[in-house]
Parts: sequence; structure tokens; C-alpha cells
Amino acid sequence: MRGAFDAIVIGAGAGGAAAAWRLTQRGARVLVLEAGPWFDPDRDYALHRPDWETHAFPRKPGSQGHHRYGEMQALDPAWDDLRSWHHDTGPLVQTGQRAVRTGYSHVRGVGGSTLHYVGEAHRLHPAAMALKSQHGVGADWPFGYAELEPFYVDAERLVGVAGPQATGARWRSAPYPLPAHPLSRGSHTLVEAGRQLGQQWHVNPRATLSQPYDGRPPCNHCGGCTRGCPRRDKGSVDQTFIRHALASGRCEVRARATALTLLHGARRVVEGVRYIDERGRERTERAGLVVLAAGAIETPRLLLTNRSATAPEGIGNAHGQVGRHFLETLHWTSIALHPEPQASHAGLPADAICWDFNAPDAIPGVIGGARFHAATLDAELAGPIKYATLLVDGWGAAHKQRLRRTVGHALAVGAIGESLPHPKSYVDLDPQARDEQGRPLARIHSFVDEMACRRLRFMAQTCREVLKQSGCGPLRMEYGSYDDFASTHVFGTCRMGQMASDSVTNDRGQVHEWGNLLICDGSVFPSSGGGESPSLTIQALALRSVDRFLQHERTEATRDAAPPVSRP
Repeated sequence: MRGAFDAIVIGAGAGGAAAAWRLTQRGARVLVLEAGPWFDPDRDYALHRPDWETHAFPRKPGSQGHHRYGEMQALDPAWDDLRSWHHDTGPLVQTGQRAVRTGYSHVRGVGGSTLHYVGEAHRLHPAAMALKSQHGVGADWPFGYAELEPFYVDAERLVGVAGPQATGARWRSAPYPLPAHPLSRGSHTLVEAGRQLGQQWHVNPRATLSQPYDGRPPCNHCGGCTRGCPRRDKGSVDQTFIRHALASGRCEVRARATALTLLHGARRVVEGVRYIDERGRERTERAGLVVLAAGAIETPRLLLTNRSATAPEGIGNAHGQVGRHFLETLHWTSIALHPEPQASHAGLPADAICWDFNAPDAIPGVIGGARFHAATLDAELAGPIKYATLLVDGWGAAHKQRLRRTVGHALAVGAIGESLPHPKSYVDLDPQARDEQGRPLARIHSFVDEMACRRLRFMAQTCREVLKQSGCGPLRMEYGSYDDFASTHVFGTCRMGQMASDSVTNDRGQVHEWGNLLICDGSVFPSSGGGESPSLTIQALALRSVDRFLQHERTEATRDAAPPVSRP
């Protein structure tokens, strides 16, 4: 029996919000269940306060998920040049084993991690979608870039992406909705240094308004994107997809609603969702379609904890693929001080980007690419407190004078690279840790292999070269994935593919052998790409999955309703 809704969406991040909006466009009545809270830009974000630098993105009750980590690998002295370090304190990881200092960085709330992301809006490199067939590693996407391209256009228009005219390998059928943002002074310095090294740097496409758009103001380039945007110019999905879904009158969002059970029977159809509401009550809603969009950690957890006689190993896990092929954020950052003022404390984070090494075969001797970007504000070097604690030596009056001379001089170059699947990188259920409802927590296993280390070494060397060419002094701090697991972008744990034997969903994002269960988040990615920020691709995939599923359903209904064909 169906309830008041045609579809239930679990998760209000990039994928869930886009799916909900598309369903309302198609006339469906949609319920969105989000485990985290609402965030109010007027109340919760602190960029307008005098003490803004002491406030990171706010942590509200329930805004962080809980998970555990498996044992991390021992570090090999052969890769000591990839150790994270600080000019004053030395190694940031003191042991001979990979650490979890930052861990999986995310936000649980209406808007998900788009609430604290810097707003990069990237399309995936077309060649990254054919790693297996072209390079013999990883997996191919079950369709190509041309199939996804019109859905990129839809997502960019709703968000209001500002980008450059140059497209490179990512060809476009329509221009960006808004013109590109200007580069900051410090980024101009890095772009020129890159040019002298033979690199091509560009303005980074941004889900941040460069002009008034859709009732929202343009960005003021304060640089505080990761702390939450009080102006609403950043295209987080609460201000874009969710806002428009609610405006349709066909969507309801229930925050602090934790999904527990995907109700199903022997027919492998999810009939509804049992959840805990904001008052701690257990409730049930039913619908003809369920969209799971809880992210690459919580989505496999929910599937694995929903075991029954029909799904003894968990929903969608008949072939043991749920949680496998975990892909993480392979990253590196180098920081130095420039002798001349760079005004690098203002502008947009990651406003300049280099795609030269982004293709899977662009790094000599390595499979899997990487991108490079201006990372000064990503490293939170936007105010005097960070300068005082990270970059400026000394104490007392001399320290204060040195600090006044130094703020705005920092330059950082960051890199994000391809993460290839490895048997030792996966997500499973912790055998001991439980949540408040007694369900096992997700457990993250991560392994950085030799190919990843070679890619990281190229990333580190290139970051250092750009800073040196820019005229910076000695390096002051570096950190990366080799010795410290720190991921904001995670993928692959329910990847899509043609065969149920090596994937969890089909090309529509529909769980193999399950009639009405879609997955619309980063867990379906067969590959991570060579450093692209994933939110725009997650949104485009969600739009495509909803459209293709509804088209398939209409085709099946038409076929069932057609009269039998008479044969002679």
C-alpha cells in the first residue's frame, strides 16, 4: 500500500537534493528524509562577526555521522619525501603508521557537504570514464560523457555556475550560465609561474555567483566558503535544488530523520522506509520509489544492515559488491611565503586551476591523472590567527610585528589525483561499534599503493616547482594522503556497471535485481576522475538516473498494457 508520497529520498546532499528536484519537476510527490539538521545562514554562519576566524563550519547536534576506521598501513621509508611536515614542529605524523588526523570530512544536514564545500563545479574528464578499456585498471562507466553532458547543463543552470569560455576536453553544448570570476592577486602570481613552467592555468568553474542570479546576490570574494555562506551566493543544494523542490509544493523535507529500515518483501521491491523522527519516534512512510543518497559511507552501511531472508547479505549485496572499490581523496598541499604582498587572504578558494595532468595518461609512468589549484584559502590562510599559529615564528612584540608584515604573503599549491580501487580499500560494518539504535557503524579501510605513491610524488614535486618559480621562499608546511587519511570526496562503494557480478547498480543507478531502489550519490562512481570535485557530476547523475528510471517505467507500463500480438 502506498502512502502520501510517490517517492522517498534518503539524504539531502548533492545527489538527494537533485533527485528530489527532478522528481518534483516530473510531477511526483516527494518526501526527503535527512538525518542531520537544517542550517540557517542568517544565524549559523559567522563570517560577519569580528571573531569570524575562530569559527569553523558550525557543528550542530546530529550534524556529524559516526564511523570507525580499520587498521592503517605501515609507512615505507622509500616514500619519506611524501611525509606531512611543518617547518617548526617537524613531522605531523609521528609514528611509522598511516594516521587518521582529519579523517572523513563531511556535513550531515539539509545540503550535506555542499554546505561547507568551496564550490568547485567540475565536469569529469571524458577519458576518466573508460579506465578499464583504455588503461586496464579500475572500471569503465556504463555510458560515456556524451550521455551525461545534457544533465551537466541542467545542473549548471539551476546552480548558476560561473566559468570560463575555454572548455578543453570537456566539450559543452551550452556556455556557462555566468561569466567567470576574476582571479585574486596571489593566484595571478601562481598562474604566471605555471606559464613559465609551460603549464596552462585557467579560472576554475564555480558554483558561486559572479552576478545576481535566481534571486541570490553575487559573491563578495571574502574567501570563507568552507565556513558556511551567509549571503547565499554559494550554490549549496539547500539554496538551489532543495529551495526549488520546496517551491513546487510537491516536496516535504524532514530533518533529523534517521532512516533505519528499507521495508521489503520476497519480490525485491522496497515498499517504504522506517525511520526515527526528530522527536525520537519510530515512523514509517511508503512510496513507489525509494532513492538512497546518503553518501559513499552511509549508503553501503544502510544496505548492509538491511538483511532479511530475501537479502541475507544485505540489500544489493548478493554478489558481495556493496562497500567494495572504495575511492578516496588523494591530495597534496605545499605552502610557502612570498617576499612581496600577495593579498592572498582574500578572493575565492581554488580560483585558479591547472588541468594539464588531469587525463588518465597525462603523468609519465603513472596511470591516473591529477589537477593542481591555488590552495592558499583551502589551507585556511585567510586571517592572522592561522598565520600566527602556522607560519610566523617568534613570540611577543617581535612576533606581532612580523605577523603584520606577513599576512597576505602566503601562497599554497594543492593537488588532487585519481584514486584507483584496491582490494584493501573498502567499507564494511564494524564488528563492535554500534549507534543509538544498535546498528553497526560503518568502518573505513584505506590503502595507498605504489601507483598512488608515484602519483603523489609527481603531485608534490609539481606543487613545489610552481611555488619556487613564483618566487616564494623556503617551504613552510606540506601535507598529503600518504601518511594521513583525510578525505572530503569519497566514491565507489556501490559502483554502477553492466553486470551484477562486479557492480551494485545498473546504468540508471537502479540496484541490480531490485525493482524500485535508486542510488544517487558518489558511491555509484566507477572511477574518481583525476582530481575533479564531484558535486556537479553527482547532481548530473541524479538527474539522469531519475529521468532514465521514469522512462524505463513508462516503457514497461506501455509494454504491459499493449494487447497481445496475433500471429498467423
